[in-house]
Amino acid sequence: MYDIGHGPFDFALDPGTNVLVTGPPLCGKRRFGMRALATGSRQGEGALVVTTRDTAHRVRSDYRVLFGGESGDTPTLGVVDAVSETIGQSVAGDRDTKYTSSPRDTSGIGSKFSEFVESYYTARGIERTRVLVDSLTPLLVYSNLQSVFRFVHVFTSRVDNADAVGFYTVTATAHDDETIASLTQLFDGTVELHGDGTATVRLPDLDERTVDL
Repeated sequence: MYDIGHGPFDFALDPGTNVLVTGPPLCGKRRFGMRALATGSRQGEGALVVTTRDTAHRVRSDYRVLFGGESGDTPTLGVVDAVSETIGQSVAGDRDTKYTSSPRDTSGIGSKFSEFVESYYTARGIERTRVLVDSLTPLLVYSNLQSVFRFVHVFTSRVDNADAVGFYTVTATAHDDETIASLTQLFDGTVELHGDGTATVRLPDLDERTVDL
């Protein structure tokens, strides 16, 4: 089991669980996912962030704040950055950062993710990994729903096969109800953040509940 263990989200997930985190803009979707990853990092687990909104540098900076440590205290944070090249930054990948050309490059994102999982297991001896994809919304801007649906289907299967857990953010108000409903069926559960400071949690083996943030 993976203990999420922060604030009102004191629950555990089975390996292979994928959770869609929805809500309006600026309601804390990424923060929720990164705090879930930081809980695992404190226990020596691997953490992977696929970012389609912010650069790897920004992700690492924010993650260190949530983790509560200085630079170097989070060696198991891997980042797949689909942003930096898009905005014209010069990039050079390393062991902990891999780049794709843009959020449109879903095959590249999936490939880089698989490389991370393999290196965690074979080179670093890390068998438990938490994954955050932030966000699915840019993917839907760059591609059609059918393409994103296929990508998410494959990606969630990879998370399942790796016995990891995955969190995927999406800005619900940026898409129609049909799009959100189509994506939701690919996930084991959802965390819906509301603008009023509450969240509705729908997860396997848990009764649906609304919690205060």
